[in-house]
Amino acid sequence: MLKKLEYHEETQIFEEDRGHLLAPSFYWHVLRRRWAYFLIPLIVVGCSGLAAVLLWPPTYLSAGKILVQAQKIPTELVRPTVTSAAQERIQMIEQRTMTRDNLVAIAEKFKLFPDKRSLMSVTELVELIKNNTKIAPVDLGLDFKQRTRSSLENPTIVFSIGFEYGDPAIATAVANELMTRILTEDLSDRTSRATDTTKFLAREVQKLQADNNVLVARIAQVRTSKPAGANGADQTATTLAQLRADLIQRTALYSDRHPLVQSLRRQIDALEKTAAAKPEVDSAASLDSLTAQQEALQKNLDVATARLDAAKLGENLEKDQQSEKLEVIEQPTVPQEPIRPKRSKLALVALAAAFFAGAGITTLAEVLDKGIRRGSDLFSVVDSHLIISIPYIVTPAEERWRRIRMIVFAATLLLLLTAGAAAAYFFLPVDLMVAKARVGLFR
Repeated sequence: MLKKLEYHEETQIFEEDRGHLLAPSFYWHVLRRRWAYFLIPLIVVGCSGLAAVLLWPPTYLSAGKILVQAQKIPTELVRPTVTSAAQERIQMIEQRTMTRDNLVAIAEKFKLFPDKRSLMSVTELVELIKNNTKIAPVDLGLDFKQRTRSSLENPTIVFSIGFEYGDPAIATAVANELMTRILTEDLSDRTSRATDTTKFLAREVQKLQADNNVLVARIAQVRTSKPAGANGADQTATTLAQLRADLIQRTALYSDRHPLVQSLRRQIDALEKTAAAKPEVDSAASLDSLTAQQEALQKNLDVATARLDAAKLGENLEKDQQSEKLEVIEQPTVPQEPIRPKRSKLALVALAAAFFAGAGITTLAEVLDKGIRRGSDLFSVVDSHLIISIPYIVTPAEERWRRIRMIVFAATLLLLLTAGAAAAYFFLPVDLMVAKARVGLFR
């Protein structure tokens, strides 16, 4: 029976009734009514998340470090032949090492990704190996105030080389193979550059030496020849013949734009014009011209010889490995723990997601429920002035059902705790985690 009540403010009941949101008993009653909405998503999402975390295959990273060591002998005494920057050389070596043929050879040598090989093309396999290879510079993290001027001008360069794989032993083997190939490639590249430079300069010195010998012989011939008289025309003809012979010899070795070929052509043209104008040869002018050419050529020869000597020293520097080189300062070792996944963190995320899923579904079910349980629920159907509270009468059947639900809830919770403890014992390194916690590694 409804009884009319007098209220001075219509919102008093509503405001007082809204106070239940701050009472813990309200949420306990909601959980008792909606325990299935909360428990089922909690179990499903939690077990699925934990199973995914436990079944997620681990990925191990094995990496080593290489130091770019500066030249041992001062550069003021012996200058290196290879002068390219270390960063540029490392990038070039990385590109050479990460070629298709090298990566395929590494994959065949260590039998990488056997379960995926049948489903992947060679290009996809190469891309997968590239993605798992980690080559990056190492930040030494030095304090700027502690850096000297020499360290800023010649910074210490260290970079790491690593490989990610599901098997820690194979990851270590591949990382060592990559480091070996990079070191071999760097040594071969520097030595070949120095050798090629020496060979090039040696050929240039030989050419200049041959040209210088020809000019010296010609100067000696002009000095010993008769300057004028009846034999002038014969001398001019002999010189022209000698110059033409030299021109034929030089054009077989050099192009028409070579300075020596052009000089011979100019000398021949000048002698032909002189022979046509007068029969006598001005041997003094010819001698001065040849002497000037020989002196200029001798200077070029001296410069080239000095460069060749420096290149030979640089080549010996590279062969003896006394120049800038790559040095292993940390060898790749077999990793003890995977880098992915972080099972403890993911397990916490899975449990949190399960809790929020259960809480969200429970809240949604409570919001969508149109049942009347509080005075504020009657405002939409009954006048707020016609409300009276009647205590809820619990029947024996409801009491038995409540006890059964409590027993089922307690048993399910105990089962979950037991399953979680068993999973942690069999799948997680509990002893290792406890040891780390004792020594403070998780701080």
